[in-house]
Formats: sequence, C-alpha cells, structure tokens
Amino acid sequence: MAPERPLGADAIPSSDAGAIFGTVPDVPSGTPTADEAQLYAALDLGTNSCRMLIAEPKGSQFTVIDSFSKTVQLGIGLEASGRLSRASMGRTVQALRICQKKIEKHNVRRMRLVATEACRRARNARDFIRQVRRETGLQLEIIAPEEEARLAVISCAPLVSPRTEQLLVVDIGGGSTELVWIDLSAVEPEDRPRAIMRLHAGFQPQGDGAARVVDWISVPLGVATLKDQFTDVDDDSARFALMSWFFEENLANFSPYNAENPREGFQIIGTSGTVTTVAASFLGLRRYDRAKVDGLRMTSDQIDTVIRDYLSLGPEGRRTDPRIGRDRHALIMSGAAILQALMRIWPTDRLSVADRGLREGLLYAQMSADGVLEDGPYE
Repeated sequence: MAPERPLGADAIPSSDAGAIFGTVPDVPSGTPTADEAQLYAALDLGTNSCRMLIAEPKGSQFTVIDSFSKTVQLGIGLEASGRLSRASMGRTVQALRICQKKIEKHNVRRMRLVATEACRRARNARDFIRQVRRETGLQLEIIAPEEEARLAVISCAPLVSPRTEQLLVVDIGGGSTELVWIDLSAVEPEDRPRAIMRLHAGFQPQGDGAARVVDWISVPLGVATLKDQFTDVDDDSARFALMSWFFEENLANFSPYNAENPREGFQIIGTSGTVTTVAASFLGLRRYDRAKVDGLRMTSDQIDTVIRDYLSLGPEGRRTDPRIGRDRHALIMSGAAILQALMRIWPTDRLSVADRGLREGLLYAQMSADGVLEDGPYE
C-alpha cells in the first residue's frame, strides 16, 4: 500500500478526508468554563495497543487523573487477510470495557475516542465499530492520517526549542508512521512552541509569521506492519537491515527526502514506544521512569549504540531484557529499523524523545477548543 498524503500543493489535506475514512464528528456537550473542574478523556486505539488518558485542565497544561494501556494486537493477521480477526476484536472489546468503566467512574462528559491505521485498513472495521458501541456503549471514530499526524505534532509543542527553525516530528505507531516537516523560520523564537499548538486547527497555511507545514506523509508501516513484511527472513541482522531500507523506500515522495537540510537549527522529535524504549535502554532503566525519558535528547551515536546492543542480544536476549519489556521485545527491532532509517536520511546531533503522542494531542485540542487552557485557545 502506498503512503497516504494529502491532495493538492504544499501538503494541504482534502476537506473530504473525514468522509473518506468514515469519521464520526465530535459532538460538543456544551462549552465548559475554566473554573469547572471538568474532566476530559482521550482514547487511542491503534494497531497494537489500546491507551487512554483522563485529565483535568490545569494552567496551560493538564493533570492526568487516570490512565489505561494494554497491548491488544488488534491488527494481528490484518496484513494477510485484510480483516480484523474475531480473536483480536474480542481482546480489544475487553480492554474497551475497562476504559468505559473508568469513564463512568470519573463522570467524564468530554471525550474523543479514536481508532487509527488498523481500522482504516480493515474491510470489517465498520462492523467492529458497531460491535464496540453495542457491547461497551463507546463510540469510536476512525480518524484520517492527516488528523493523526496533526495531533501527534501538537502534543510535542512543549519540547520545541526556541532555536529550532526546521522541525521534523515523527510518530512511529503500530500500523503506520507519520512524519511532519515544519518550517518555523518566520516565527519569533519565543513563540515557536505556541506556533506548533496553533496547528491544532489543521495544516493549512496560516499567514505570515506562522508555522508552515512544508510536507507530511503517513507511511502504512509501523512496528507491527513492518515486522509482518519480513517474517520469512530468519537471520536477525539481515531482517533488520531489510526492514530499515524498505521503510526508507517508502519515503521517496516526502519532499524533504532529497532536499539539502542544514543541521543548524534543525530538530527531530520522536514520539512512540520505540523511541521511549531506546531512551530507557540508553539510560539503563530497569523500571521505566517517564520523568527521565520525556524530553531527553539523544545523539545519533547513542541511538546507534543502543540498536547495536539490541542486535547483539538476539531475539532471546531481547525477550528477557528488562529495559525492553515483555510487551515490546517482539516489535522493538522493526521500530529501531524505522528510527535508524530516519537518522540515516536526516543526520542530526540530537533527537528529542517525547513520551507523548496522540492521546495528549487529543486532550490539548479539546481543551484548547473549549478555551480552558490559560494560554488558549490557539486560534
């Protein structure tokens, strides 16, 4: 399947994208005021995981009240059959029942519950959405790649350096990988993080002095789908090399791929379980600590060292390595192959690690639209 990208010049998406992907519009339940301690929920159902945050706006950020994360492998077998399996749908519905109970417990009224690549691709996705509604009462919406990319970008706004003029945000998911290249050179340095937040409304041009999305792409290869492409290759190192080069081939139409890009003023932010796992391995964390990982800056050499260590461990060594974890060991090399390809194409002295992504972007977008953040709404 070819990478998804928007129609038209300068990476501007079609206004019909929601209709194409069968999205269900979010229906506001009334605009809250800043002093109403109203909670918001954001659920991300991906190809591999089901994750949810429940949060309360606080200042210009938010405080997480409750969370949920479970590996459900919704997309297992999708590459071969084109359908979600009965077993994977059953596992996912069980996880969503837990989410529904948490939403009820906290009396959450404002929420967005989204599904991504696996449901975009599966022929029986609409039947699954109806099953979820029937068995849990939750209404999932299947979002288009452009919105997934946009939400990942705005979640990373606090990590954007005032010195950054060219920004690449990379979100490595289970079924797809989103890349967004943003030109911040026309934005005043102190306003660059806020300029990223203003992209919550879309990637269309916003006028002089604003962040400009040069290009974006959604490659239908994530940690699960890339791994599935090379299950017939037995040699661990050969499989890793093939995955990395295959992913790079899918970036050929991304306009910054062949462009001359200076290292000065350039920042890559990586948001995914792959990036945070590599960071935790680099730090030697046997127990994951978000406070140490989120915002960490790693050099290309440090990332390469961790990946070489993973290869030397082999499949069995990775399975028992506490830094990787039982849920991540089978997918870490496909994610590392994507990460290595990106660092090979756009060599940089630093990669910023983001333990944040679609859920945080959903929360920021909802709260900003409701005007409950101190610095918002970002119009």
